[in-house]
Amino acid sequence: MAGDLSVRGVSRAFGGLQAVKSVSLDIASGEILGIIGPNGAGKSTLFNLIAGQVRPDSGTVAFEGQRIDGWAVETIARRGLVKTFQTSRPFGSMTFLENVMVAALSHASGITAARRVALEQLETVGLAGRADVPSAWASTGQRKRLEIARALATRPRLLLLDEPFGGVDLPSVDSLIQLLQQVRTTGVALLVIEHNLEAVQRLVDRLIAMHLGEVIATGAPEQVTRDLRVVQAYLGASEAPHA
Repeated sequence: MAGDLSVRGVSRAFGGLQAVKSVSLDIASGEILGIIGPNGAGKSTLFNLIAGQVRPDSGTVAFEGQRIDGWAVETIARRGLVKTFQTSRPFGSMTFLENVMVAALSHASGITAARRVALEQLETVGLAGRADVPSAWASTGQRKRLEIARALATRPRLLLLDEPFGGVDLPSVDSLIQLLQQVRTTGVALLVIEHNLEAVQRLVDRLIAMHLGEVIATGAPEQVTRDLRVVQAYLGASEAPHA
């Protein structure tokens, strides 16, 4: 099915550091899956393994029934698996519209078509009124939305979102959750790394918790965040009983 991802037993070490150890996960079209864990848990490395930025030492990554580990990043992106970045990096000399047009040109037939797609996606993320404003003037919340608009302009079927709520104020978090819930109604699957536990619980269907490169809990958000192993990973074993 479109957007399906299957990760089986992926591992990756950097020298003596085992960053990811035998991790498996699945995500279906239109599903939102969150990945949480303290710093150093292996979340970002796992994302990079899925997106093709890092190759696994072992294990497989399959997207829509086809194995993609070992593919180039741009080939994976053209296939429909697209990653956003924790720190948005718009072209500051370009307007909001021009930034999204660059992404749309990955598939649009020309400038006119790319402009139409870009305007549609700016409307989707609530930035239509900023179309002709230089992106260098964007606030943190606007940069997050611009990053999502650029990703959507590539016609993804699976989005990897790296800390979409990072640095965003509370009212903007609420509206971002609504936006991402809207995106999933189109059939796009979302895989989300996030440190804001309150926000990610409100967004996702399922959660995976990682610690020291391994999955330590998976299931419904309220179950995972209350799991003793997860509490210990965040607070330490000595503090967990008092949490």
